[in-house]
Amino acid sequence: MNLNMNSVETLVAQIHGLSGSISDINQLHSLLKQSEDLFQSESTRLAPLLTELDPFMHSLGYLYILDASTSAPISKEQASELVLSIARFINLCAAEQIRLAPDKFTSVCKRFKDQVMLLEDPMRGVAPMLTAIRKLQLSSEHLTTLHPDFLLLCLLAKCYKTGLSILEDDIFDVDQPRDFFLYCYYGAMICIGQKKFSKALELLHNVVTAPMSILNAIVVEAYKKYILVSLIHVGQFSISFPKYTSSVAQRNLKNFSQPYLELANSYGAGKISELELCVQAHNEKFEFDRNLGLVKQVVLCMYKRNIQRLTQTYLTLSLQDIANTVQLNSAKEAEMHVLQMIQDGEIYATINQKDGMVRFLEDPEQYWEKRIFCVDSTDVALEFCFRIMMLSRKLTDMDEQLSCDPLYLAKAGKERQRFDFDDFDSVPSSKFTI
Repeated sequence: MNLNMNSVETLVAQIHGLSGSISDINQLHSLLKQSEDLFQSESTRLAPLLTELDPFMHSLGYLYILDASTSAPISKEQASELVLSIARFINLCAAEQIRLAPDKFTSVCKRFKDQVMLLEDPMRGVAPMLTAIRKLQLSSEHLTTLHPDFLLLCLLAKCYKTGLSILEDDIFDVDQPRDFFLYCYYGAMICIGQKKFSKALELLHNVVTAPMSILNAIVVEAYKKYILVSLIHVGQFSISFPKYTSSVAQRNLKNFSQPYLELANSYGAGKISELELCVQAHNEKFEFDRNLGLVKQVVLCMYKRNIQRLTQTYLTLSLQDIANTVQLNSAKEAEMHVLQMIQDGEIYATINQKDGMVRFLEDPEQYWEKRIFCVDSTDVALEFCFRIMMLSRKLTDMDEQLSCDPLYLAKAGKERQRFDFDDFDSVPSSKFTI
């Protein structure tokens, strides 16, 4: 077929005429799919046609033309204009139309992500990509192929709180396994950036234990961070895998993570000197993996945990004794650690600056919280207790409202005459304890 610009203009006219009702849009979709060769052959001449279309009214047709017109390689000089054009379309397009061609929409959004990275300005891509995800999703439980790209932009732009907004969703529907691996891995890195280690462990655990037929680099890197975050948050690491972990992961992961397993063994020994020697021995490896920052946090956590152990044994202790026991360089350094731990709520103590003595105290409220946290190494127990408290409060409010409701009181008065409440009231209240 001899394709010319007139046929493209005819197609644009059809986009105008068939973007009203659902049946018309379905018909237009069929025409657009049949015209893909036309779009590709005329791709370099399509961009001006976008000015004739409304990105909201003609979202489907606009998407096909935008996809074809941006398929060719783009220079850095053209990238800024393209980013503005695609961001505008993402913000204005109709979700029900672009969902008819999810592959096209995904392709355009991925090019958008590539261009903001080419411009070294990932911040420009964060908000539009979040909008794109929400428009593409059929529900919040749906993991799209754009989720990992969005989280990567959040990481590069250090917009950790924005990234957390989609990590709160419960995911049950996954398009591609690789998307799930990257979503959990990038998500864990965002949680680490926000010191949300419990959620980070959950996401890394999902990567390590996910079904797989072959081992991939994402799982290996996730396992390394899984070891480090476990040491930071829980204070220990078990080399045993859960039974549901794939045999591929169980056989091979340890072989790729020996320096990290050695670090975990040194941490378990409880001696800071051994831990620091291990860090020095594998410093280049940790730095190459870009995990040196986490490794340093592991070392810092050992100091903290050793100080916390002292609170279980002593009521008072000098700063110099703390420095000697924990293997810090000086009493001043010990004071800095203790002050920071007091500020972070990790211990409850007072420091007498005159004689350099630390008095360890037991705060009742913090003690109660620690008891809850001891149930599990995650925040699940505390969250469960909070939900129970909120439920109890709601039930109390409902009870108060009912007790003042005239209709309820009138009905209760009638019902009371039908029963022998003396027998009911004689039942010990303990039998109704929940």
